[in-house]
Amino acid sequence: MEDREGLRVRFEWWKGDVDWEMGKIRARFKTGFGEIEVEGESPQELLEALKALTPEFIGEISSVVSSKVAPVKAGLEGIVELTTEGPVVTTREKLSHYEAIGLVLCASDKKTSTATKIGELLKSSGIKSMVPARLNEMTKRGLVFKPDPARPEFKLTMQGEKWIEDEVLMRLRGAKG
Repeated sequence: MEDREGLRVRFEWWKGDVDWEMGKIRARFKTGFGEIEVEGESPQELLEALKALTPEFIGEISSVVSSKVAPVKAGLEGIVELTTEGPVVTTREKLSHYEAIGLVLCASDKKTSTATKIGELLKSSGIKSMVPARLNEMTKRGLVFKPDPARPEFKLTMQGEKWIEDEVLMRLRGAKG
């Protein structure tokens, strides 16, 4: 996006962007633990600030942020990793789309999430799925429901939680070890 009169210029680059607003230039980019934003008065100042972000510094930030993120829920170690974006499936075992969605919901805050958010988290996990269609099928099977029909959020039912704990996690733990 470019708007010279409003002094706002935006360049898209490597999973991030650069904004130039009112004499300041700002770069934002996503990392494994969230987003980093760097600002400068000029392009040269911004470049200097970006050069100061060494791999060691990024590693330290990552470990500090990881220790602050809620610990992995019991039984999900090595299967799901909690990130600042939400739970990401990390197991290398073969999962159905239903199982992957169930694991994301199980590890989500209040076991609730939207189809869009689940889709983003699965994409981060390397899983491609038509999440709205799978959620519709899971609703028909009694595994998820919409707590408020006016809102786009889905939640695991008690049957869904039991399925994840008794079948999916048991199978994955057995494969792990």
